[in-house]
Amino acid sequence: MGLFDQILGSVANSNQAGGIGKLVSIANTINQISNSTGADSSTIQSVLSVVGKQVHSSLQEKQANEGTQAVESLVNQFAGTSPNSQAVDSLFTPNIQQQVAQIASQRTGLDAALIQQLLPSLVPLVLNFLQSGGNPMLAKFLDADGDGDVDIADAIKLASRFLGK
Repeated sequence: MGLFDQILGSVANSNQAGGIGKLVSIANTINQISNSTGADSSTIQSVLSVVGKQVHSSLQEKQANEGTQAVESLVNQFAGTSPNSQAVDSLFTPNIQQQVAQIASQRTGLDAALIQQLLPSLVPLVLNFLQSGGNPMLAKFLDADGDGDVDIADAIKLASRFLGK
């Protein structure tokens, strides 16, 4: 089986970590958040990108203090597409939550209070995406912008194209 066939098989297998089914589920949740807030999906994707960077920093700090297993456990516990305020509280202090909301507000024009209310929906999505990172071929494939960095925006762009949105 060639490399291209392996990549397609990885994407098509929704049961495999990183399968397109998981990415489509994340994209659908973003569309639902977009519809409920009145913001377009690209704005929500921008907010998600800001949240993702802070999640990354928080997980790096947790890894340094508690080890890789603690990070994996946290990701596995809170990854999903349903809102979960415990996921937010486990990663961010109230001060960090406000900072994330302010940064995302400055980038998108959305109200910081609204963004802070969205954090329980957005953090599990980022963790869900990270849980998908176990497939290196898919990670390379998902680097839609060719910058060598697979971030949530790359994955959502791919899933949105798959959905035709």
